Amino acid sequence: MPNSQNQVSNAQGEHDKNRVAIEAFFNLVEKWGIEGVSNKRKLLGQPTESLFYKWQRGEVANVPHDTIMRISYLMGIHKALKMLFSGNNERSYAWVKKPSKDFGGQSAYERMLAGEITDLAYVRQYLDAMRGM
Repeated sequence: MPNSQNQVSNAQGEHDKNRVAIEAFFNLVEKWGIEGVSNKRKLLGQPTESLFYKWQRGEVANVPHDTIMRISYLMGIHKALKMLFSGNNERSYAWVKKPSKDFGGQSAYERMLAGEITDLAYVRQYLDAMRGM
C-alpha cells in the first residue's frame, strides 16, 4: 500500500523538476536571443498564453510531458553546441540563428520554429552527427 508521505515527496520532486526545466528554458531563450512570446510558446509546444505567463513568473505546477520533452531537446541542443564550439558561448549562441545549407538555407532556430517536436529532434540529431556520435 503506497505511503502518503512518499506520494507527497514524489509530487514535490516532480514539481521541482518541472520548475527547474521551465527556469532552464527561460534562461536558454535569453542566451539565444529568442524574442517574442509567440516564438517562445512555439518552442514549448503552444501552451496557452496565460499558462506561459505563469511559467515566466515562476508559477510552475504541472507541465505537460510534451513540453518537458521539448525542453530536453533544447537543452541537448545547447549542450551539443557548447561541446562543438569548445565552450565558446558567443559562437554557440550565434549558431542557432545562423543560416545553414544543411537546413535548406534556414537557421536551426527557424527549423525549430516549425513547431513540431520532430523539428527539435532533427536539430539535436544533426548536432549529434556533427559531434560524431
